[in-house]
Amino acid sequence: MKYIASWSGGKDSTASIILAHEHGEPLDLIIFSEVMFDENISGELPEHIDFIKNKCIPLFESWGYETKVLHSDLTYMDIFFRQPTRGKRFGTGMITGFPMSGRCQINRSVKVLPIKRFLKSFEEEFTQYIGIAVDEPVRLDRIVKSTNQISLLQKYRYTEQMAFDLCKKYDLLSPIYDFAPRGGCWFCPNARDCELRHLRNNHRKYWNTLLWLETQPNLIGDKWNTLTQTSIHDKETQFMWEDAQMSIFEYIKGEGQ
Repeated sequence: MKYIASWSGGKDSTASIILAHEHGEPLDLIIFSEVMFDENISGELPEHIDFIKNKCIPLFESWGYETKVLHSDLTYMDIFFRQPTRGKRFGTGMITGFPMSGRCQINRSVKVLPIKRFLKSFEEEFTQYIGIAVDEPVRLDRIVKSTNQISLLQKYRYTEQMAFDLCKKYDLLSPIYDFAPRGGCWFCPNARDCELRHLRNNHRKYWNTLLWLETQPNLIGDKWNTLTQTSIHDKETQFMWEDAQMSIFEYIKGEGQ
């Protein structure tokens, strides 16, 4: 029996690896699926992928755990500029554009699928460690039906907050937790305002890329969030006005002192 940990770099999956290390649980392989924006640019935020590759992986390997980074054959750009191969828009020259928010196609096709393919091709019997905390009963119920998935957080009665604290103790909290409760791709249509603001303020090149993508012609998904019909241009306007209001407030405050 081999033991494989599915790891995203978030607090729950990272805490699972720490628990395996602390309690001597068998762990033969850690797998991380990296979404790519294009052939050269990661879909992970720069600070998160740096945390993954330059801090966590070297440490885990020093603990004796092999770590493998998986990639899909497709990138975000491949899917964005892909033309439909069937349906009413086939042959119209239209391109896919932004994916539907909610259950994102990018997550399914570019992140989850490489994991499924890797595990399906694994030639030995294995048990998979997944990072689901004890206070996530709905998610835990889903693995009850599985014969080869185990949550070490459940086994050792760890809540999400306890997982957070354990990662903090080992200095293994991703920088994403400095500005957001959860991570995701930097182009994720489900991103919260705090994540979008961080992207705009700290990675303006990526933000401008999203603005540019919205200007492409013949888009089926023509706005960043196709469910709410919210565009990145809308967010740019929102943040610009919020920044202006804050500047005025600071000016008035300064005048009153």
